[in-house]
Order: sequence, then C-alpha cells, then structure tokens
Amino acid sequence: MAGLYPDKIKTLPLFDGRFDAYKLEASNSDVLFASYPAGTSIPAHSHDTENYGVITRGALQLTIDGQTTTYRTGDWYQVPAGVLHAAEFAEETDEIEFWFKPGAQP
Repeated sequence: MAGLYPDKIKTLPLFDGRFDAYKLEASNSDVLFASYPAGTSIPAHSHDTENYGVITRGALQLTIDGQTTTYRTGDWYQVPAGVLHAAEFAEETDEIEFWFKPGAQP
C-alpha cells in the first residue's frame, strides 16, 4: 500500500473498503490512515459515522450538499453522519480520518 506513514503505522491491519488505509480501532471510533492514487474518485455516498479528517499530503476535493471545497496539507474537514458526500483526489493524497460511531463521546 502507498502512503508516507511511519513504519509502526504500516503494521496496523488493512481497512477493507473502497480505498487503501491502515485501520486503528478504538472504543466507539476508528482511525484510518488512508492513501489515494492520483485520479481517485469516490462517488456520492453516506455513512452512519461522523467523520473528521486531516490531509497529510496532497489534496481532497470534498463535495457536500452540492458545494465543493478543496482541502490541502494541514487542513481539517468534517462530514456529519448521514450526509451525502463525494470525494476527488487529483494528486496522490494521504490523510488521517477519524470515524466516530453514533453516540460516541470525544
């Protein structure tokens, strides 16, 4: 799997989903160290988790409610639970995502 992550992160189990990621499970949440090749497109979808992410390399074009915002290295984003959203990655991109399950307390 691609991604500029420390060797310790690369020992985590792989995420089984639409993109490549190492998965760290925690109580009521998951942490994903995700990597996307240039040209990756994730069609509109929603999930039951409230998601926060930070871009660590590259850029994310995130579309929520018809509005597209570009997030670059160091930028944080949020996707509320149940909200339809889509993602585009024009360049190789790494990010850390936090998926909080319903009712999870920070």
